[in-house]
Amino acid sequence: PNWPWSTPAVLAHATALLLLALRVRTRNAVSALAATALVTFLLQGVIGGQRYSGTGTTAVAVFAVAVLVGTALRGRKEARTQLVEQETLTASERAQRTLLEERSRIARELHDVVAHHMSVISIQAQVAPHLVENPSEELKENLEGIRQNALDALTELRRVLGVLRSEHPDTPDVFDPTGTDAGTTAAPHAPQPTLDRLEALVDNIRGAGLEVALDITGRRRPLTPGVELSAYRIVQEALSNVLRHAPGATARVSVAYEPRAVSLRVVNSAPQRPAPPSHGAGHGLLGMRERASMLGGSLSAYPAREGGYVVSAYLPAHPRIEGLAYDPQDTRHAENAKAYTRSATTPT
Repeated sequence: PNWPWSTPAVLAHATALLLLALRVRTRNAVSALAATALVTFLLQGVIGGQRYSGTGTTAVAVFAVAVLVGTALRGRKEARTQLVEQETLTASERAQRTLLEERSRIARELHDVVAHHMSVISIQAQVAPHLVENPSEELKENLEGIRQNALDALTELRRVLGVLRSEHPDTPDVFDPTGTDAGTTAAPHAPQPTLDRLEALVDNIRGAGLEVALDITGRRRPLTPGVELSAYRIVQEALSNVLRHAPGATARVSVAYEPRAVSLRVVNSAPQRPAPPSHGAGHGLLGMRERASMLGGSLSAYPAREGGYVVSAYLPAHPRIEGLAYDPQDTRHAENAKAYTRSATTPT
């Protein structure tokens, strides 16, 4: 007979060691193998004799193979898990970086809008005393405070813009509809686009090979600069996505002016051929959602029934400023504003 391991016992113990190696660290599996080998050779040396056929060496070799296979399978599983985790982390970091870059681009675009208004405020405050006959000293003081605060704010805006542009020197200020970003860097003080330039944008997209229909409903009117700019950029990005991801498709842009908001809808048909791979898939949607969220609006994107895609946005005509504790049109705060202006211009 075989000693100390019979064939069924070898198979059973090898299976146990294989399962152990799959579940515990390599050091623990090797320790179990070493203990098994030690006991095996002790039993074979002490009790074994001429009447028994020694199976210790063969059994230990089978056990070692079982531990080796289990350890290899466990290592492969762990490596695959780590790779998936790393890919997930990389995708999350890429999305976060894209979001931060989009916020910086939005800030650079809005800078020109805000700077223009601050410059107008400063000029009007400087000219106002000359339009009033015998203005009081209090009026002059308040207007001078307004002018000085506007100039200070404009200086800080330019400083912040300098920081943003130094952090992203290669990021274009204007997005290229064709997706090449070639020659898209805007002039430092170029006017920001509004919905009045939507027809020109559609013509430009048509020139790139996409058939686009434009529908504008409601009473067309100027909106706040931030809403105009964000609405234009959302339509621009949505059409650019159609160009990149839906070759041969057609698109329809719908702009609806509502009493308190503007609604945007870009729908494209199913692509006629496969789209080339894109490394930035989904990042354009992040930027569009960020623009809508910044204005207190919403944006949704989902597949259409016919196989195309739909991008729908709702932007309030007068976005509520978060953190603003009062209504700017409420005259009850005039005295508080006057007191603040006086304190801001008083030398310390």
